[in-house]
Amino acid sequence: MALTAEDVDEIEAERITLHGNHVTFLRAGEGPALLLLHGIAGSYETWAPLIPALADEFTVIAPDMLGHGGSAKPRGDYSLGAYAAGARDLLLALGHESATVVGHSLGGGVAMQFAYQFPAHTDRLALVSSGGLGDEVNIVLRAATLPGSELVLPLITKAWVTGTGRRIANWLGAIGLQPGADMTEIARGYASLADPEARQAFLLTARSVIDHRGQRVSARDRLYLADSVPSLIVWGERDRIIPCAHGKRAASEMPGSRFELFEGAGHFPHLERPIPFARLLARFVNETEPARLDGEEVARLLAERGALEVA
Repeated sequence: MALTAEDVDEIEAERITLHGNHVTFLRAGEGPALLLLHGIAGSYETWAPLIPALADEFTVIAPDMLGHGGSAKPRGDYSLGAYAAGARDLLLALGHESATVVGHSLGGGVAMQFAYQFPAHTDRLALVSSGGLGDEVNIVLRAATLPGSELVLPLITKAWVTGTGRRIANWLGAIGLQPGADMTEIARGYASLADPEARQAFLLTARSVIDHRGQRVSARDRLYLADSVPSLIVWGERDRIIPCAHGKRAASEMPGSRFELFEGAGHFPHLERPIPFARLLARFVNETEPARLDGEEVARLLAERGALEVA
């Protein structure tokens, strides 16, 4: 029997300890594993509307990445590589050798890093309004990396929590953020930063991938390694956080990938169109064979592109 939205509300979050830090995650359904990775200042809640439509066919695993949601917020490594390693360890600890890795925004960058570091554990790759595919990113995130932002963030989060965030909402609208899912998720993210530990983790994460000029970590020079990995790229037409042009360009550089544009949607197409998005993701998984990469295959791809020069 398919899950309903009410069923998902009753699913209790689980907790596991990895390397001394607790990780909170949501797990539902049976079947091939889907590992869903949220964006910066997000949580597994961003995927909740999709779970009823996915859990009937798949095992859905949606963690709060370290520094986010109900997971631990240590003073540690918040690089893409560290996040990818944590996702791999969670997957294995839950008894899954591999998964289709789905990442939104920052989670897209983590998903690509996961596929790069752990090809044997990657069945497929799905990128949703993903970071790591170009330089441009909204001023909201660039501002968070500036010196002194740790002093300003508490004032902004207080405004959201106390209900005086309307002026900030008006400002976000003025710079192009979509009303609806965009505003709701940005507000939820800001509210989560009222916790000093979450705020510290947010700043460390943001500064690991962004500076005042934009995104400073790019996967574009390695996209050819995804040639043997079934890949889906999804974007909102009106995304003002990360331009949809990034997704279109990445699709052209990843032969065999699928690109889907959700017209009228912003940075959170999976929230604005949860049922169509879930159907698209399920169809992508069902119509493709999982990748089976190993070290030899990766070495072959590197050699084909002239990345290896053997003396």
